[in-house]
Amino acid sequence: MKIVVLDGYTLNPGDLNWKELEKFGEVEIFDRTPVASVLERGAGAGILLTNKTVLDAPLLSQLPHLRYIGVLATGYNVIDLDAARKYGITVTNVPAYGIDSVAQMCFAHILNLTNRVAGHAAGVAGGKWSASADFCYWEHPLIELTGKTLSIIGYGDIGKAVARLALAFGMKILIHTRTPPALLPEGILNVDLGRAFTEADIISLHCPLTEATEKMVNAERLQQMKPGAFLINTSRGPLLDEQAVARALNTGRLAGAGLDVLSVEPAAKGNPLLQAKNCFITPHIAWATREARSRLFDIAAKNIEAFLKGNPRNVVN
Repeated sequence: MKIVVLDGYTLNPGDLNWKELEKFGEVEIFDRTPVASVLERGAGAGILLTNKTVLDAPLLSQLPHLRYIGVLATGYNVIDLDAARKYGITVTNVPAYGIDSVAQMCFAHILNLTNRVAGHAAGVAGGKWSASADFCYWEHPLIELTGKTLSIIGYGDIGKAVARLALAFGMKILIHTRTPPALLPEGILNVDLGRAFTEADIISLHCPLTEATEKMVNAERLQQMKPGAFLINTSRGPLLDEQAVARALNTGRLAGAGLDVLSVEPAAKGNPLLQAKNCFITPHIAWATREARSRLFDIAAKNIEAFLKGNPRNVVN
C-alpha cells in the first residue's frame, strides 16, 4: 500500500528516521504540501499522513484509493471526519505523546515571567551590570512561586503534569475541569471557573477548543483577575480573545503572558499580541522536543500497523 506523508518536516526535520514506515509499503515523503498539490500527491495513496495539511470533503471525494488518514498530532480538525466516514476512510490521531514536554514549556513561560532570565542575561551582555553602581540590579520584579496560586483550566493529562510541577514549587493549585475527579492529590482544589480566575496569580490553559471554550479568556474574565496576574496558554490559540488580552497587557491589567499558540499560525503580522507589553510568544513548539516527536512517530507507526492488521486504534471518526 502506498503511503504519502504530506507535511513531514515539523515532525522530522532530519533527526528522526522514516524507515519504520517502509515495512508497510511504498513511502513518499514531502516536507510541505501546498494546497494546489495535495490532490496530485495524494492520488494513488492508500494511506495519507498529515499534520496540518487540510483534507476536506471535496478533496477526499477525489481520492478513491484512500483508506486511512493518520494525523501526526493530537488535534484532528484539519480532517472532515464526516466525509472520511462517508468514503470509508479510517482516521486516527496520536494522543498523549507530549505531556511532559508541554508541561515543561508551560513552566518555562512561568519562570520567564517571574525571573526574566533571558532579559537580564541580555542586559549583562550589553554592559548594564558592568555599569551598575551596585553589585546587582534587576529591571523587573522578581517573583517567588512558593505560595502563589496557579489556576489550571482543564485537568487532563497535561493539566495533571503541570499540577505536579506546581506542587514541587510549593504553589497553591486550583483546577477547573468539565469532569471533576472523584479524588484529588493534597494541595489541589477543584473550583468553578469564576473562582479560578479571581484567585489566580497565574492562569494556565490546558483545555480543548470547543464552542464553550472559544475566547473563554475575554474582557470580562480578564477584569476578574487580580492586577499583576499572569496568563499562560500552551493549549489552543482561539481560547483567547486576543484583542482583549492585548488591551489588558498594554494597560497593565494583566502583568504578563506566556503563549505558545495563537489563533492563526504562523502568526499573522497584524496580531495585536505580537507587540503587546510583557507578552512572550514561542512558535508553537511545546510539543516539539525530540523525545516527544519520537514518541509521536512511534505511535503513528503503531497506528498504521494496527490498521493494516484489521484492528485500528486511536480512531477519531
